[in-house]
Amino acid sequence: MQPKKITVCGLAAVRTLFAKDAGAIQRLYFDYATGRRIGVICKALATARKIYRCVEPAELEKIAGTVHHGGIVAVIGQRVLRPPRSEEVRRWAQAGEPLLLLDRIGNAHNLGAVVRTAAFFGVGRLVVPVHPQQALPGEATYRVAEGGMEHVEVYCVKSLVEFIRQLRPFYTVVGAAVHGATPLIPDAGPGTRALKSGAASPRPVALVLGNEEHGLAPEVAAACERLVRIPGGGAVESLNVSAAAAVLCWEFFGRR
Repeated sequence: MQPKKITVCGLAAVRTLFAKDAGAIQRLYFDYATGRRIGVICKALATARKIYRCVEPAELEKIAGTVHHGGIVAVIGQRVLRPPRSEEVRRWAQAGEPLLLLDRIGNAHNLGAVVRTAAFFGVGRLVVPVHPQQALPGEATYRVAEGGMEHVEVYCVKSLVEFIRQLRPFYTVVGAAVHGATPLIPDAGPGTRALKSGAASPRPVALVLGNEEHGLAPEVAAACERLVRIPGGGAVESLNVSAAAAVLCWEFFGRR
């Protein structure tokens, strides 16, 4: 079966895709202004005898399926997601590589924003569950990630709880929660951290983020080794998941 075709929109995303895997681009469409900036890409596609074409804005919008195409649309085959192999997990842990796990992040835009954050902080591996509420990488994800999808490998597991249990001998699994969690910065003693990433364990951190509305599923939270929360002023209960991802990735991975 041929993989489903999806579109990658925006100059940053398409340029990053071309730099990482030029062969993945099957067709390319762009407006006149953008066409003047992608000569190298067009030349490579011409050499590979692939379609590239300057089109009118209305047609570009139709191809992209959105007005937010950024003047360029690449058509690629959707990647097939697989579960990590046990030997891969051991190798990642031995190399000290961080992991990011998502528990039913349902909004594709949020997924893209989280991927962009992960790429920014050098988190190269992200794991999602097979679940009807879980968004998977698609057009919106690629667009919002702004090229981050080419730096983050996405894996898919049948059960996040079971995968966390497999991780725990190799990773310190930390879940982000609103209730019943240790604050990253306690009220008493400004600047003192309740939990320092990697300080108490030689194992690297696997960070788990929960659903936009409901947070971590109870069984996922129970499987985590630690739960942490981002303390705020109290006006609203929590941050958007993509904003929380940025704060926590800085705390656990950006300080390395």
